[in-house]
Amino acid sequence: MPIQVLPSQLVNQIAAGEVIERPASVVKELLENSIDAGAQGVEVDIEQGGKQRIRVRDDGTGIQQAELSLALSRHATSKIASLQDLEQISSLGFRGEALPSIASVSRLQLSSRTASADSGWTVRGDGSDQSLETAPVAHTPGTTVDVRDLFFNTPARRKFLRTETTEFRHIEDVVRRIALSCFPVAFRLQHNQRTVFHLPGAHTHEQQQRRVAELCGKAFVEQAIYIQHAAAGLSLHGWVAQPTFSRSQADLQFFYVNNRMVRDKLVSHAIRQAYQDVLFHGRHPAYVLFLEIDPASVDVNAHPTKHEVRFRDSRLVHDYLFRTLHEALAQLRPASDQPLPQPARSLDALRLTTAKGEVPLQGRMSLGVQEQVSRYAALHPQAAVLPFESAAAAVAAPMPDEFPLGFALAQLHGVYILAQNRGGLVLVDMHAAHERITYEGLKSAEQGEGIRMQPLLVPVSLDVSQREADICERRQDWFATLGFEIDRLGPERVMVRQVPALLREADVATLVRDVLSDLLEHGRSHRIQDSVNELLSTMACHGSVRANRRLGMEEMNALLREMEVTERSGQCNHGRPTWVQISLAELDKLFQRGR
Repeated sequence: MPIQVLPSQLVNQIAAGEVIERPASVVKELLENSIDAGAQGVEVDIEQGGKQRIRVRDDGTGIQQAELSLALSRHATSKIASLQDLEQISSLGFRGEALPSIASVSRLQLSSRTASADSGWTVRGDGSDQSLETAPVAHTPGTTVDVRDLFFNTPARRKFLRTETTEFRHIEDVVRRIALSCFPVAFRLQHNQRTVFHLPGAHTHEQQQRRVAELCGKAFVEQAIYIQHAAAGLSLHGWVAQPTFSRSQADLQFFYVNNRMVRDKLVSHAIRQAYQDVLFHGRHPAYVLFLEIDPASVDVNAHPTKHEVRFRDSRLVHDYLFRTLHEALAQLRPASDQPLPQPARSLDALRLTTAKGEVPLQGRMSLGVQEQVSRYAALHPQAAVLPFESAAAAVAAPMPDEFPLGFALAQLHGVYILAQNRGGLVLVDMHAAHERITYEGLKSAEQGEGIRMQPLLVPVSLDVSQREADICERRQDWFATLGFEIDRLGPERVMVRQVPALLREADVATLVRDVLSDLLEHGRSHRIQDSVNELLSTMACHGSVRANRRLGMEEMNALLREMEVTERSGQCNHGRPTWVQISLAELDKLFQRGR
């Protein structure tokens, strides 16, 4: 077959194959156009999961009559005009492919009116390559795109569509993601003439939080902390759920770069690392986060669907996200200057989450361990250890602000500490709490003394790729700071001679290979430190006060005081909650007081 120029209709259909995967892809492209047009309100009407009809109507700036037909031409856009514009892109759309691609695989009607025009104009497309003519139409200022019979002329694409319910679920997810990033814009979504949600514009922080609660669930907002931080030309703000509000799937993760929703491996890796010490195994964090960065420092043109981005300085972005979130999560401990975390909001919620396995029960360990009660005599210098008489007096008097967990009243079944604070009743899992305290102490000691090295009696020789050998040679000093001595023996061979003393029994070959893979993929690796921390966590678990160990009042109060000054003390090393608060109102409700 000779080389030839493809017909424009076929070119548009090929482009549609890259951009328009399913009805939800159409909704995404049209919503982004509405946002870029300055819309303050957008209405989305869907019929039969988008297979039959998708209509998006906005109150944006509109399109002039002379430009209406041009809007359905490929690579026609008002958003960029030069390479410099592309490198500083701030709009959500910019390729000029969406409308012509949609028009090539559907029956499309584009109607619009500018604020200065006396009337609106409309243009129709039926998937053919015929010239388009405009006609007058009654229309308020703004634009309406009406898409019918998607993929009617490409039956092979249409047969791959899922059920109506499945396709609408994807549409709902797209509208939710965009609504979370465009708070000032009002959104209404209908399916088969039924309103799914109607969101007014959200301008204040309280209004934005209400929108997040409506789209992500009230429980998410109740269990999340709001963060706001800026450094090194980067800014991060949004909601991060406490580790105890982890998910079985990564279904509540929304991340935006300059208000553009993205799914990025580097971002996911950084956030996952920030949760490394507090997330239960196999669980996923929940968050709604917004990263602001100089548009020139990020390439949004890395993929046709614009879901992926490429950072010019990926290591800077990774470190910034990790450190910001890591420090925010480290502050999740009882403190007088912040709201008390609520791992379980009520007794009913506590029963429910326990029954569903959200808070796995911690069984006793059969290993014999040394008695740890003597540790309580030499706790943190700031830890106020009060005798029972003093604690009881403090409980009777107004509760001091400097003791958010209050004071111990009793021990329940040798497992839980019952304490009273200003808010009501506090229940503490004494083993889980002491495990976190011990673990943080071991980490501090390890970091203070440095990682001790252990020479291997038999050095481990590894066959690696040339790229892995190169990076191993370049990062030799970095490996040394983590307790490894690794030499390059040849183009594709390295020798491990020393390892961290704590990891002398580990699978050295597998660990080094995994670290090298991380370095090639992300530019850095936390596997060595994670392995060290895992062993320290095991040591902390074995060295913490055991279940059924009777504690005196002084010891219980000492544990409460230590929790208040220990980072991440809201969760044990495995991500389980260490304490819960039951408010006076919840207690009154249990006994029907005030009725």
